[in-house]
Amino acid sequence: MSKMSVRNSVNDSTTLDDIVEIVGIPINRISSEDVTNTLVKWALGQQPHHVVTVNPEFVMIGQENKEFLQVLKSASLRIADGIGILWASYLLGKPITERVTGVDTVRSFTKEASKHGVRFFFLGAAPGIAELAADSLRKEYPGLQIVGTYAGTPKVEDEEEICERIKSVHPQVLFVAYGAPIQDLWIARTAHKLKIPVAIGVGGTFDFLAGTAIRAPRWMRRSGLEWLFRLIQEPRRWRRMLRLPRFVIAVFGSIWTRKNLLKGNRIHG
Repeated sequence: MSKMSVRNSVNDSTTLDDIVEIVGIPINRISSEDVTNTLVKWALGQQPHHVVTVNPEFVMIGQENKEFLQVLKSASLRIADGIGILWASYLLGKPITERVTGVDTVRSFTKEASKHGVRFFFLGAAPGIAELAADSLRKEYPGLQIVGTYAGTPKVEDEEEICERIKSVHPQVLFVAYGAPIQDLWIARTAHKLKIPVAIGVGGTFDFLAGTAIRAPRWMRRSGLEWLFRLIQEPRRWRRMLRLPRFVIAVFGSIWTRKNLLKGNRIHG
């Protein structure tokens, strides 16, 4: 695919304006194929874009952390990464038909971008994990240009040194694996310094790519049970899982509020 065909493969005015608002957060109703094409197009351009992969936990963290909520709302693209997001979209009458996970997005994006010489930088995860993830992807996609890897830290005092390290190799795409909400707050805070065309918070994706974490079997991912597999693998996640029932309550609450507003408008209209 040529640069021109990539640029014309997605019509932003029709695709990226198609959203469903879930508990105050707009989520793009977009296929995995269009996500990949959009990211490649943006990577070949100059304008900075912040991409977030949203799951129910993100939504509920946003209700507690207003700075993170604003980052989610202002992102260039908000991908539905979580079966709960798909469930909520159906209840709200604007179904998202496809879950677009962070791991699958990274794989498809790097595969397509490797054909166009796009330069990547991997930041975050435990020491050595970004390097292992990069090596794994290079073996899969020989043309892939990963110009830097670094664990670093999300601490404000380390920010300047990390930004200089990244800028020195001129990447077009930055993957940040510090976990939510820290990774996306870091991206938002440094965007004006880095001016990278595409920045994405990727959570535990490097661990999966490096082989240090195991993904749920495909049947569990398709049936929406990946959260259960991860809970079994990491029992300490149970506290985080408590946000899921709160998410369900929040979704039904937003539906009830919307129905009452519509009812009130009809009465007074």
